[in-house]
Amino acid sequence: MYAIVDIETTGGHAASNGITEIAIFLHDGERVYKKFNTLINPGYSIPPYISRLTGITNKMVAEAPSFDEVSEIIYELLHDKIFVAHNVSFDYSFVKYHLNLRGFELNVKRLCTVRLSRKAFSGLPSYSLGNLCRELGIEVTNRHRASGDAHATALLFSMILEKNIV
Repeated sequence: MYAIVDIETTGGHAASNGITEIAIFLHDGERVYKKFNTLINPGYSIPPYISRLTGITNKMVAEAPSFDEVSEIIYELLHDKIFVAHNVSFDYSFVKYHLNLRGFELNVKRLCTVRLSRKAFSGLPSYSLGNLCRELGIEVTNRHRASGDAHATALLFSMILEKNIV
């Protein structure tokens, strides 16, 4: 079982930044069978350049749950799955760090769809999610939002699985 994860954050380092949105798509190796998505109130202001990139504003997260409020749900969805993400180190480091702060120890196998795509679709000029989706005909809606990017990553992951790379 796989958990395809995408997050949006207030910056680039887990120890000094918060998660503003998370999407988790559970995949059984054939299809997505469960989805979880929520905005998260990081507890401090979202930098303007992040809001411009993601479209997530301080007003949008003002009434959203804190990470404390959703940490148990997130842990339950992830703890026994293989964690899959596009540039997995980034997403995993944030989720692991913030779960650890709340007393949850996440130690799971990880798969990176950037690395897997290089094997499955060699020779492409770029392996960014947007460029891969364009090259492979994957329609992306709601780009730079957790649910939109997780959906695109799930479709990409299904294509990778068809190539027997995993």
